[in-house]
Amino acid sequence: MKVNYETFMRFFRNECTPEEQQAVMRWVNESEEHKKFFFRWEELYHLGKTDVVPDERVFQEAERNLKARIKDEEEDDKPAFSFLKKRWKYAAAIAAVIAFAGFNAWYALHGGEDGLITVSTQSGETLTLVLPDNSQVWLNENTTLTYPKAFEESTREVSLNGEAYFEVTKNKHKPFHVTSKSMNVEVLGTKFNFKSQEGGKTAEASLIEGEVKVEGNDDEGSITLSPGQKVELNLMTRQMKVSQTDAIVDAVWHDNLIPLNQADVFRIADILEKLYGMDIILSPDIDQTATYSGVLQKKETIEEVLKILQNTIHIDYKLYQGSVFISSKHKE
Repeated sequence: MKVNYETFMRFFRNECTPEEQQAVMRWVNESEEHKKFFFRWEELYHLGKTDVVPDERVFQEAERNLKARIKDEEEDDKPAFSFLKKRWKYAAAIAAVIAFAGFNAWYALHGGEDGLITVSTQSGETLTLVLPDNSQVWLNENTTLTYPKAFEESTREVSLNGEAYFEVTKNKHKPFHVTSKSMNVEVLGTKFNFKSQEGGKTAEASLIEGEVKVEGNDDEGSITLSPGQKVELNLMTRQMKVSQTDAIVDAVWHDNLIPLNQADVFRIADILEKLYGMDIILSPDIDQTATYSGVLQKKETIEEVLKILQNTIHIDYKLYQGSVFISSKHKE
């Protein structure tokens, strides 16, 4: 569905159909240029200056500039990396479309007079967002994120109630802050998972990459995390505890993917136990030299994952009364 000036006016008036709403959001997320146009038009609309909003020619010019920029990037790619770069580019676009198409309840993109945007997900829904600084955020179900249309000159601050995975654009002159009712996280540029639900028993942050500083809101202290660490704040005792964690497993909900590099069967078994809550028993004769490198995708059942691994690291498995028995595959 093609969007035009009238589509945007209906969008600002809350008169769009669900299909038109999705089309508008896809258009906005196609490029930074589209985002700038959108927020400028929304600002003019709420100021009552719709007579100065650009006409259809602006849409056409923006589309031409976007296509030309993509073409130039593809021509500049070296052959060895061209296919991979294109694949990721199109995969990201498809992911954005899927995220919006799967989000049944229309979320609030309208900023109030304070210029804040509030986005919420319901049960069974997840959503991917691109913030004004190009940082990416994945919202888990039953989560609310509030952020400004444009960050201030000295800081970037968002507010979270629920669980979200962040990939923050690095800017050492402009720290990124995630605030919640229980504790706050400060970063410069990193990947981390943050969970802080109002009414919950704990709040926690797991660090995948970079460095973050976590601080309790009631003088519980502050802790700087290194990759692979988790801080947990007990909201009853008000105590903070740091532990080693499988941070990529903590954040697997956001894309169901786990990157692995030469992971042996013990590492894989540990991950599967955490993902599926099942006991895994390894045979004494298991091949400890076999490793797996690549992206392991979480499936609906553990058996689906084991079938994929069966021919990669040459294992046999058996499920019995909630446990998994894994042994080396016998040669025929």
